[in-house]
Amino acid sequence: MSEEDQEGRQHMQDAIRLRQARRKTWESEGERPLWQNLSMIGALGWLIVIPVLIGVFAGRWLDDRLGTGVTLSGALTFAGAGLGFYLAWRRMNEK
Repeated sequence: MSEEDQEGRQHMQDAIRLRQARRKTWESEGERPLWQNLSMIGALGWLIVIPVLIGVFAGRWLDDRLGTGVTLSGALTFAGAGLGFYLAWRRMNEK
């Protein structure tokens, strides 16, 4: 068996163990309640929206002060979206 096949087999075994552990956790803890899922959706929305809005307002303010058109507005809006999605991703991967 080649080294690549052994790595593939090991990866598959790790995936199977992870799935079994998740299944065991789900069986012992059960499904999350609906209200908890809805609150997670709301929190994720705010985690994305707030940094984007901060980027928009800060960019517009800087553009007005520096007379740069919309250059900083676009850049800071994009940076805010990136930060918001990063924060949402971290929140989703918490227990």
